[in-house]
Amino acid sequence: MAKILVVYDSRTGNTEKMAFAVAEGVKQISGVEAIIRKVNATNIEDLLSADGIIMGSPTYYGQMSAKLKTLIDESVKIHGKLEGKVGAAFTSSGGTATGGETTLLSILQAMLVHGMIIQGSAHDKHYGAAAVSSPDEKELKSCQELGKKVAGLAAKLKA
Repeated sequence: MAKILVVYDSRTGNTEKMAFAVAEGVKQISGVEAIIRKVNATNIEDLLSADGIIMGSPTYYGQMSAKLKTLIDESVKIHGKLEGKVGAAFTSSGGTATGGETTLLSILQAMLVHGMIIQGSAHDKHYGAAAVSSPDEKELKSCQELGKKVAGLAAKLKA
């Protein structure tokens, strides 16, 4: 069974809502388990045991939160051991043109440095799921689709 870790940071609850929607999407793929964790309850072993990792963060000055960055900084201890795992990102921000895309790219950049396989979208939300303020129904659907795509790819790679 493939395991997808959904790790997130959320101060207001907006990114947390998105994380649970991502996990719902993961669960739509047969033979894939969704593991959802707040970033402060996540450790390096959790990253190692997952076949896919989806990280979510609020947008702070166009970047991921310090808590998520700390986890990524700690992952230098396992550099090279995440290679081939599937990765993706999601974010919530305070408004349009406030750094959501750069936040997604900062997360994806770290995943690429680890040699992870990034799941994007050719249709909409190319870099990952994003919401402005509290996610609406359309944005939560985008989160579910992201989880489903990552789970499907991870299941194919594990087979």
